[in-house]
Amino acid sequence: MAGGGRETVGIILAGGRGERAKPITLESADYIRSKALIPFAGRRLIEWVVDACREQGIRRFYVVAQGLENRNQIKLLLGHGERYGVDIQYSRARFDRYNVGSGAATLHNLEYWDLRDQALVLPVDSIFEFSLAEMEATHRRNGALVTVAAVERTAAEVAGKYGAMQTGSNGLVNGFVEKPGLERISRLFPGAADPDLGALIPTNAGMYLVDSNGLRRAARDPELMRLAQQRLDWGGDLLPWLVGHGLMVAVHPIDRLGDLGSVEDYLLTLGEVLGGGYPQMDQLMEVPHNKEPRYWIDETSLNTRDERTGTTLAQKIEDGSVVIGPGVRIGRHVEIGSGVRMEYADIGDGVELREGARLSRTACGDSSVIGPYAEISDCYVGPMAEVESERRRPVRLESFTALGDGVHLWPGTELSRVSVYPRLRIPTVTGLPPGTSITSAEDLGRWL
Repeated sequence: MAGGGRETVGIILAGGRGERAKPITLESADYIRSKALIPFAGRRLIEWVVDACREQGIRRFYVVAQGLENRNQIKLLLGHGERYGVDIQYSRARFDRYNVGSGAATLHNLEYWDLRDQALVLPVDSIFEFSLAEMEATHRRNGALVTVAAVERTAAEVAGKYGAMQTGSNGLVNGFVEKPGLERISRLFPGAADPDLGALIPTNAGMYLVDSNGLRRAARDPELMRLAQQRLDWGGDLLPWLVGHGLMVAVHPIDRLGDLGSVEDYLLTLGEVLGGGYPQMDQLMEVPHNKEPRYWIDETSLNTRDERTGTTLAQKIEDGSVVIGPGVRIGRHVEIGSGVRMEYADIGDGVELREGARLSRTACGDSSVIGPYAEISDCYVGPMAEVESERRRPVRLESFTALGDGVHLWPGTELSRVSVYPRLRIPTVTGLPPGTSITSAEDLGRWL
């Protein structure tokens, strides 16, 4: 129980298609995996969400899924929560057509599940550092219908990128401003625009504590019912409607939000997590194998010998021929050659890192292969991808490049901020413009 005897249940909005995160969300060019199933630091995203909320007292979860594949993928992983010590229910497939936006999906399913308790509504493509008890206290103190988790940002951070919330001295939201420029910020948030004052602006983190009964009553308003049949998102539609109709929407600052909705955001958040920036996730992870520098290595990988020298990873770390910097997580049965250097890297199960490879701020999916002397920074390498590299023709990947599942690169390839869709074989290529997405062999042919 939470909130002084009232139970708080969790509502996980897991039906998004993950377009911005491609190719991470793709298993093939035409088969998308649920965002909930994206691998992240040794688990799937939705597992982190469930575990983190369970640790704060939530024991009942309701998952809003969308479509056959999305629903089946999540259910195959989570079941009904038995492995996680919680109870999980799923939205009905016949209601998928009514899930026209995150707000509409929430309202329809609150009614279907007959929820009357307090509910924490949260997305599946973000991680949060927050105190549920403190958020509940803010919610009660304001008598709010909805309390919005907020990340406070500077004017420079907000300008043109984030929606901002205007609040009164009572902590209630009285207006929303979508991605204001600096000039508008200076008018609406004068304290934030003044560098001497340095006031922060609350931005919507995408997590909401709601009074389920009250929100269900509001949803019966004919105008809101019509909106919920067309298009109703939480941030852009539902919250402004509630505030505009005089309903109590409060704001509660949280410590941190990690967005995972794009390749760049995914990698930046991964680096922050591995670097210790999310204490609550630290508590859910295993105790680090080494504390200074901090890294995690599964015992099976420490004892795995590389085929070239026949020495174990433990031996190579001890003699200095492999250097593991801070923020590294190495999964099971990973084979690592001599001369490898890495920092802030997430290495999946069964990965092979050949001699001389350099990795920083990078994720390598299960069973991927990184060839000799490859230089990889700020990149995502999908499961079963193979990066062929040679000492005289090393592969160089940088600046939020992403390789989909099973991609094959030839030696000498250099990519910067390029996305390659799954299962493509890329001959030696350099000079592709940053921002290029190679989605098919035809796409590649235009650059060769």
